[in-house]
Amino acid sequence: MSFATGHIGLNVTDLDTSKAFYQRVFGFTVAGESQHDGRRYAFLAQDGTLVLTLWQQSEGRFATGLPGLHHLSFQVADLAAVRAAEKVVRELGAPVYHDGVVPHGEGAPSGGVFFEDPDGIRLEIFAPDGAGDRPAPTAAPTCGFF
Repeated sequence: MSFATGHIGLNVTDLDTSKAFYQRVFGFTVAGESQHDGRRYAFLAQDGTLVLTLWQQSEGRFATGLPGLHHLSFQVADLAAVRAAEKVVRELGAPVYHDGVVPHGEGAPSGGVFFEDPDGIRLEIFAPDGAGDRPAPTAAPTCGFF
């Protein structure tokens, strides 16, 4: 038996804000949505494949201190794509950790940018290679401590 991640579902406080954020940062397209009061949602896709579902049924900010989701990580082809995403994230004013692109660990070739969405959900965009010439901000895996 083999498993692969299907799609990810996130509770959000404001569907329009979150939808715009994920479309702008990741380039996702809307594959379906509901604007009915009390049942608002959006299905976001990439190249025709469902990637993320957003459900407007939350209040407040994401609680990082409680058991559950730590962060979502998305892989891109190279460090240039990470830097392009970082530029958009900064333009949107989203919180960025580690002061930008960093390797996953000291001397690791992989690395990325770590940031938050509008509800405080922690996100990562990384490339498998190209980040090894930068210093790691922590001795432990970067993606685990932000």
